[in-house]
Amino acid sequence: MNLPERLTQDLDAARLFVAGAVLEGEETILLLAPDEPGFWPHVTAQPEFADGARDPLDRWSRRVIEAMATAHGGRAILPSDGPPYAPFFQWALGSGQAFASPVQMLVHARMGLWTSFRGALALPERLPQPAPAANPCPKCDAPCATACPVNAFGAGGYDTAACHNFLNTSGGEICLSGGCLARRACPLSESYGRLASQSAWHMRQFHT
Repeated sequence: MNLPERLTQDLDAARLFVAGAVLEGEETILLLAPDEPGFWPHVTAQPEFADGARDPLDRWSRRVIEAMATAHGGRAILPSDGPPYAPFFQWALGSGQAFASPVQMLVHARMGLWTSFRGALALPERLPQPAPAANPCPKCDAPCATACPVNAFGAGGYDTAACHNFLNTSGGEICLSGGCLARRACPLSESYGRLASQSAWHMRQFHT
């Protein structure tokens, strides 16, 4: 996507990339995601991870994205702001860069099932949109659909209780130490460059 040079520099400095964009009225909503490899060593070296306070990643995201919004005359939008919460899932689908996967999570053309957004930047102009990506799922044999040991991603939706119960067992250590097996099974996830230590950190936040 063709972005102003200064914004590109700010995104590079924060180890973020534009994972999708949608037009809403006279604004362009840029979805910002971790730029791997390299995001996790960068962000864990920031002050928010050294002060002992809660939610260091969310606090870092807010600081950095709000600073970008101020610098570029836009608005910062964070997934944790709400209710009402911003429609990140719908924005991602509307961007043409992410799709609904067989396990009902978003699969992104670059991130695979490691899809996540640190926030969004709403700019007060209608920027040209990138070409839609190809949906990777129709040509895949869907290893994600069979990777979960307790089939937590069934037809009835995500079974949170089954997932947590498994994580409480010795077998659940494989997920706690390296991230969700279903998300790891996606071929695009494997090529994204996300560190196991980052996935383990997120799993600790999820399973507390």
